[in-house]
Amino acid sequence: MMQAGGMSIRTTRSEGTTPMAKKSGFSRTEQEGIAERAADRVARDPLLAPWRDVLERRLRRAADLEARLTGGRTRLADFASGHEYFGLHRRGGEWVLRERAPNATRVSLVGQMTDWRELPRFALERLDGADGVWEIRLPGEAMAHGDLYRLRVHWIGGEGERIPAWARRVVQDPHTLIFNAQVWEPAAPYRWRCEEVRCPARAPFVYEAHAGMAQEEQKVGTWREFTDSVLPRIVRAGYDVLQLMAVQEHPYYGSFGYQVSSYFAASSRFGAPEDLKELIDAAHAEGLCVVMDLIHSHAASNEVEGLGRFDGTPHQYFHPGARGRHEAWDSRCFDYGKPEVLHFLLSNCRYWLDEYRFDGFRFDGVTSMLYLHHGLGKAFLSYADYFGESVDEDALAYLALANRVIHDVRPDAVTIAEDVSGMPGLAVPAAQGGTGFDYRFAMGVPDTWIRLLKEHADEDWPLGHLWHELNNRRRDEKTISYCESHDQALVGDKTLIFRMIDADMYSDMSVFSDNIRVDRGVALHKMIRLVTLATAGHGYLNFMGNEFGHPEWIDFPRAGNGWSYRYARRQWSLADNETLRYGRLARFDADIIGFARRANLLGSGDPRLLHEHNETKILAFERAGHLFVFNFHPSRSYDGYRVDAPPGTYRLVLDSDAEIYGGHGRLEPDQVHFTQPEGQGPGARHRLSLYLPTRTALALRRSY
Repeated sequence: MMQAGGMSIRTTRSEGTTPMAKKSGFSRTEQEGIAERAADRVARDPLLAPWRDVLERRLRRAADLEARLTGGRTRLADFASGHEYFGLHRRGGEWVLRERAPNATRVSLVGQMTDWRELPRFALERLDGADGVWEIRLPGEAMAHGDLYRLRVHWIGGEGERIPAWARRVVQDPHTLIFNAQVWEPAAPYRWRCEEVRCPARAPFVYEAHAGMAQEEQKVGTWREFTDSVLPRIVRAGYDVLQLMAVQEHPYYGSFGYQVSSYFAASSRFGAPEDLKELIDAAHAEGLCVVMDLIHSHAASNEVEGLGRFDGTPHQYFHPGARGRHEAWDSRCFDYGKPEVLHFLLSNCRYWLDEYRFDGFRFDGVTSMLYLHHGLGKAFLSYADYFGESVDEDALAYLALANRVIHDVRPDAVTIAEDVSGMPGLAVPAAQGGTGFDYRFAMGVPDTWIRLLKEHADEDWPLGHLWHELNNRRRDEKTISYCESHDQALVGDKTLIFRMIDADMYSDMSVFSDNIRVDRGVALHKMIRLVTLATAGHGYLNFMGNEFGHPEWIDFPRAGNGWSYRYARRQWSLADNETLRYGRLARFDADIIGFARRANLLGSGDPRLLHEHNETKILAFERAGHLFVFNFHPSRSYDGYRVDAPPGTYRLVLDSDAEIYGGHGRLEPDQVHFTQPEGQGPGARHRLSLYLPTRTALALRRSY
């Protein structure tokens, strides 16, 4: 037993830790270090100068939280090992189950081993001085692999059955639809094949995927089917980071995995834990880094199979009152200032790294975490919006600590923040006064494309505005750009190509068909993807199937569609059918990914604008020794169009209009162009004269 900050702590290294606390306080050296980090942030972003004191306060808050949690006696990463203490474990030939339920007056283990009755032998004991920790120890033969169980929790004035908060395996009965925890101790534990896997330091090309809807059949897909059928496609397409959605257990399939109930359990609807491990292992063998969507922004409101009223109170994990409820999402909001909640969430970060060997996380809903208004209906127009009373500084501190834990456990891990507000410093290293994410999403880019397609005719696209939005990012933070993610594909919205082609996708996607709307959609689909990739900051993302222009939307089974799986799947056969245009879009996507990697496109600094002419709809820029030229005009081709370019010889290396990409083949491949000087002396302009077919994008490699 240890004493820390008035809390009694029972801990062993092998079994992890329970939360601990410590009286805060900083030495002069620590205070100076915090001040230096705040000064560094201001030096890198002078617009932060009016809020330097706030920056220091936020850094102190994170440091204070870490001191309270670790007591100065252990690393934060070691503190974040609650998954080895709580939950169900076999220890030395016996079963040990521990859970926190501070408000409980009695807790019993019920399940198949008790015929679902409360028996004295299966009553948990409240540990003295452990702040609401309950424990039971049972002989090894008391439970067996596959047994179902729950906790029956009693409190003053009520009782209820609960799935343990730290349960590692939760299953749903296919007939009653009831969820239960399950003892999981297979005779042959999974044996990892790939050891010492490390994520590459280069720019990530992320493939966002959902295993359940990854199959073509109208059903829920499995981890194993994904490994066998989809993973090879991702490898062939050239992506090197697999981002898996809906990993954590969630009661409602249609939530896309964003209403989590069991944080330490991989969703059993996709298969056994070993199947998920095999998927990750196979991805590692192919050189892919695997990150998961981590949902720490809110929790499902469910009580039996969630954390809703685990110990009979609504505030064990969440804020009390209105602040603890996310009305727009019908979910609960974590209290990031409570040590017990931080212990739960930080341990959750480490658990997925340790147990499943994930290589990092995409943190969902960061905007909702950061602001008391959750970002709903809020336009972030000035830096003052990031420093007002609406900011949840406990949440910001938690995110800093989470990144600390993740990168201490896996220095090469990838962390990505999904934040639409533009909160400064999220993807700045902790040593420079930031929150510590490796990347943030450039979420304004997909919004820009949707607005252009919805609000402007092609001939009215404002190229200056488009260029600004494609490059609108903080220069001291790494960003990942994308044209569309799963958000743009859900019912209520449309994918870009479905917005452009609509019903004609059902009848005229044949390579032998001649349809103006299809021709427009296919051409712009390629141009949008290339210009987004070529201007991306430090990474690029694609949602599963969008690379080949998957038709229609995503709609999970629900009462409103007769519980149909028709739209909760991916029709890969469309891309495999050589008589359809989808395969040609897929080839274009694979080729631009390969081109970007070979050219080190995203590791070569920002693109440099050379030419932007709104009337002709021509956009040209230079990056990584390549010239990119886009003719967005819907009807005009240009012969002899002159574009400023650095002096040299340019070879055509990519043509979106090539026939292999479903284009019209109006340009000879491998054409060589020479710049022509205009004027004399050092200030002379150098220009290329190019034929630019309508709705075509070109990439030319410069040589000397």
